[in-house]
Amino acid sequence: MATPPFCASALAPSVAPADHRLAFELAPIGLVISRQRIMIDCNHRLCEMFGASRGQLVGQSFRLLYPSADEYERMGQRLNAILQTLGVYADDRIMRRVGGRLAGESFWCHVTGRALNPQAPHEAGIWSFEDLSARRPVTAELTAREREVAAHLMEGLTSKTIGRALGISHRTVEIYRARLMRKYQAATTAELVHKLLAG
Repeated sequence: MATPPFCASALAPSVAPADHRLAFELAPIGLVISRQRIMIDCNHRLCEMFGASRGQLVGQSFRLLYPSADEYERMGQRLNAILQTLGVYADDRIMRRVGGRLAGESFWCHVTGRALNPQAPHEAGIWSFEDLSARRPVTAELTAREREVAAHLMEGLTSKTIGRALGISHRTVEIYRARLMRKYQAATTAELVHKLLAG
């Protein structure tokens, strides 16, 4: 006999309907609602992750969470094109903690976002942030461009593809890759990626 479809009304009367605000606030990953790259609401996990109070984050630009202004600007340009095409975007990137005992610390973060209006990607969006530092610590001091190249290398992209994504030549990507290999003491790109993933 076929199992009947799930029906919310079949729940016991004592179970209240979903409280969406509570779900947002208590989600196990950081959540942000944004307008024009300004954080207009965020949940407890995001505050905890970045070491800041809600009052320190709401009303602020996402720039506050980036290690550098250059990365913030370049990411905004890349996001614009991808969100217009797909409506969603996801990557691993290095972010910066705002306050607390780890203020200023860089850490790997998985970021996923959705534009509410793909035709105007920065108009409004919902973003999730997952702290990857427990399994992928940042163990080397990297420049802004090295961080960007490292993030793309971990996705398995070629120098040409990374160059197109970052708006630089593939030879420039190879220079940054060579610098990363020296910093991580890696003999091959595969070893570099392994060390990046391992921290």
